[in-house]
Amino acid sequence: MSVPPRRFVLNLPSLSVSLRVLFTGFLVVIGLGIAMSGVQVLLTHGMADGKLGVSRDDIVFSYYGNRSDSRMAAKLAGTMKDKASTADKARIIRWIESDSPPQEWTSEVQAVFAANCVHCHGTIPGLADFRTYEGVTAYTEIDKGVTIDALTRVSHIHLFGIAFISFFVCIIFSMSVGLPTWLKATAIGLPFLFQLVDITSWWLTKWYPGFAYGTLVCGFSYSISSAFMILTSLYQMWVMPWRGRTSLENTWTELPPVGGGG
Repeated sequence: MSVPPRRFVLNLPSLSVSLRVLFTGFLVVIGLGIAMSGVQVLLTHGMADGKLGVSRDDIVFSYYGNRSDSRMAAKLAGTMKDKASTADKARIIRWIESDSPPQEWTSEVQAVFAANCVHCHGTIPGLADFRTYEGVTAYTEIDKGVTIDALTRVSHIHLFGIAFISFFVCIIFSMSVGLPTWLKATAIGLPFLFQLVDITSWWLTKWYPGFAYGTLVCGFSYSISSAFMILTSLYQMWVMPWRGRTSLENTWTELPPVGGGG
């Protein structure tokens, strides 16, 4: 009778101290990174409507645009509202509403931009250049949200970067014990699903604002699913062994014979 093949099964509670330290360092840093990304979203997209907190309007203004106003006026009322004085913002908006006449740019408005904007918009690569009339008037038209070029760039970065993060978090979590198979499989699959739906909703919101809810739900759900895997993994690596769960050790497990051979 043939001997069934065996495989070595790792589990989190009985990893060596070195591996636990390695995995813990990675999970803690990734967890902090996810938390910081939430803060960054809160301070950028979350201020698109001029109010702190991420709402449907924030997502719509970011991707579809505030089509009742110019991009610059929307920014001055939203994420850039603290970057200039009330008087300077009012002067810029009056100029925009009067169709951005070039003679006023030279005589008055250029100095306002020089005092408030060009220390970033003119020196930092990737930001709009507000040192020239042409550079500014490109943003005084009706706000139609993020450009296709920018959306493509951000989507590509997120698809590659977040997929790698999720992959390694899921590998560590896959070594957890005591959880139903369906729960582990669901927890591992959900971050990838949320990422795909989230980024797809960016593109759909660009053309139809109703899809903004997909971004809200999936962005929040990705953070919750990642937190569940990270916290579960940390608990099983450090708390379970400390509580005496030493019976959950790395073992050789027999695999059933292929084809039922005997």
